[in-house]
Formats: sequence, C-alpha cells, structure tokens
Amino acid sequence: MAKSKNHTTHNQSRKAHRNGIKKPRSDRYESLKGVDPKFLRNMRFAKKHNKKGLKKAMAAKAVAAKAVAAQAAPK
Repeated sequence: MAKSKNHTTHNQSRKAHRNGIKKPRSDRYESLKGVDPKFLRNMRFAKKHNKKGLKKAMAAKAVAAKAVAAQAAPK
C-alpha cells in the first residue's frame, strides 16, 4: 500500500485572500495586567501630579489663541 499524503498548502492562500488578510485590531489602551507594581505605582503618581502642569499649559494655549485671533481680526 502506498504512503498517504500528510500535508499540503494547496489553495490555502487563495482561500485566505478571498476575504482579505486583515491585521488584528489593536486596542486603544493596552492592558497593564502583569506590569511591574512599582512602575504602575510611579505612573499613577506621575499622572496625578502632571495635572498642575497641564492646567498651566492649557492657560498659555488659550492666551496664545486669543492673541492670534486678535491679530487676524480685520481692522
């Protein structure tokens, strides 16, 4: 009796491309599960204390936008 065929990739590429080979969908925020606890704790404090600088930056941005609007206004 002849040996039987074990494996072939015939037609598999065509079948895969009929519906298109798509990249896996990526999440907006990757899970932090399993990340070093010391790093997570530091990240939490960094986010918490970054809010003061963020408010200052937003205020400066508003002042700059107001100056640009005043300059662009017709005279």
